[in-house]
Amino acid sequence: MLLDHEPVTRMKKGRMDEIVREGARRMLAGALEAEVKAYITELADERDEWGRRLVVRNGHHQPRKITTAAGVVEVKAPRVNDKRVDEATGERKRFSSAILPPWARRSPKIAEVLPLLYLHGLSSGDFVPALEQFLGSTAGLSPATVTRLTEQWRAGHTTFQERDLSTTDYVYVWADGVHLRIRLEETKAAVLVMIGVRADGTKELVAVTDGYRESSEAWAGLLRDCARRGMRAPVLAVGDGALGFWKALGEVFPTTREQRCWVHTTTHVIDCLPKSAQPAAKKALQDICHTEDREHAARAVQGFAKQYSAKFPKAVKKITDDEGELLAFYDFPAAHWIHLRTTNPIESTFATVRLRTKVTKGAGSRTAALAMVFKLVESAQDRWRSVNAPHLVALVRAGARFERGHLAGPVPAVAA
Repeated sequence: MLLDHEPVTRMKKGRMDEIVREGARRMLAGALEAEVKAYITELADERDEWGRRLVVRNGHHQPRKITTAAGVVEVKAPRVNDKRVDEATGERKRFSSAILPPWARRSPKIAEVLPLLYLHGLSSGDFVPALEQFLGSTAGLSPATVTRLTEQWRAGHTTFQERDLSTTDYVYVWADGVHLRIRLEETKAAVLVMIGVRADGTKELVAVTDGYRESSEAWAGLLRDCARRGMRAPVLAVGDGALGFWKALGEVFPTTREQRCWVHTTTHVIDCLPKSAQPAAKKALQDICHTEDREHAARAVQGFAKQYSAKFPKAVKKITDDEGELLAFYDFPAAHWIHLRTTNPIESTFATVRLRTKVTKGAGSRTAALAMVFKLVESAQDRWRSVNAPHLVALVRAGARFERGHLAGPVPAVAA
């Protein structure tokens, strides 16, 4: 007599699937908890005037269902109460999970997970067991497969760095040197990043490479390479005042105007002041860069100098010496001011990566590390939004004049 084992087999399979889903749920929950803990620990010194921490844990969000390779799992993401204020926009800062963004209803793509694993210090041989725990399966994965993927990403980064730029017009660019404490061969190396705004208003990664100490020589090499490949001089470049970028920009693209990042500048100014004077100084600096036009901003600079020059001349010089470069954005469309005041497009892209990378024992391959960073930015690029009033970007390139943020004079012809 033949026994029907099919119900028993189905029951065992159902039980196995349940175990895998529970493992995936616990893995995801643990990763989210570790991510939030790292974020809060990193910002533990951020405190208000009464000494209370500005970034604290605040329970959990409502449960939501996430589709993973192991099936649908329910997870309660930890919640963070971040009371800090973005000096550029005046809005509250928010914690955004790199593992599980607010809109995500599916587990992250392997193309986004592997670069993070590498930057955390995992070797290609460690990827498969790590992903097996997270995804519940190793189907289609092996150390050889992962190695081939990373080789493809290295080739992709090389192709990206050698592409023709003569057909792409970047009207605005943001530049910054990002220190990620990742697997670069030189301990003092930084990742040099440049993001641009095309004439249609879309943001795009222009270049990503490494450079020793963010030196002017490193930046000049990057900019000369871009110019050699046909890059046109941007109308405006935004960056930190301490960068070697500005000397290099003057050599390679001398017609490009300079805009100093207000977030970096505010930090440099506040560092020169005692804690008791910092809250009022921050408010005064925000009044300068958020006022209605350049004339009012110039008067606010004078007021700041009058109030602080007697006791804190070093802090005041950081504003008055670069006043022209700090207020340059006022000569452009008002809708673009929020984008041009800071290097936020770069900072926000690398913020979650910077908080989650750790120093590893021994440096890894330079080319592999850069390929991983490139892949992370390339993935983030899909979520970048165009600048406000994108139709005005082409007018900026065409030489249109703007007064108090509004178009003044005749409208120039825009190149097709």
